[in-house]
Amino acid sequence: MSRRGVIGQDRARQMLAQEAARIICDQGIQDYRLAKTKAAERLGMSARGSLPGNPEIEQAVSEHLALFGRESHSSLLQTLRRAAVSAMNVLSDFSPRLVGPVLNGTASETAAVNLHVFTDTPELVAIALDKVSVAYKPFERRLKSRRKQAETYAAFRFEHDNALIEATVFPFDGIRQAPISPVDGKPMRRADSDAVRRLLEEPAY
Repeated sequence: MSRRGVIGQDRARQMLAQEAARIICDQGIQDYRLAKTKAAERLGMSARGSLPGNPEIEQAVSEHLALFGRESHSSLLQTLRRAAVSAMNVLSDFSPRLVGPVLNGTASETAAVNLHVFTDTPELVAIALDKVSVAYKPFERRLKSRRKQAETYAAFRFEHDNALIEATVFPFDGIRQAPISPVDGKPMRRADSDAVRRLLEEPAY
């Protein structure tokens, strides 16, 4: 391929990543593959070509949020992270960890606060929520435990401090190995409540 062709391909990938980021931020879509497909359709490009990778999309999301919502996004992150700490206090018996966009700084207004909690008896999480009169909905979440292996976990969705919380329940020893991130294929970054509090003390940008 000629140098001009490579530059053109790189530019197309960049445009697709930027458009996918705009869709993710504006529409609250969390599925990067779906966002890329929608971006390709919107730009009149082939979805079968060389699409940007998920890390490129995540970087584009960060850049979009910094460019178009710097102060408001900083405030949103602070609000969601405070809600995360509060929810982690409620679920403190289960060694909660924050994961996902709220931790990574790429959360949009529609993002949920994603927590991982650890117990061999998921019903205990429901009991803990009942004790503090938190209304919740149980659901199941499927995550990759290894590159070619996915497992289904119990989870609970509830409102807390004006934020949507989604707590996924792992076996107690699941704290040793995080599931695979759909963004970069590496183990998910996790943060305990002390780490999240330190984030709250830092400027978002």
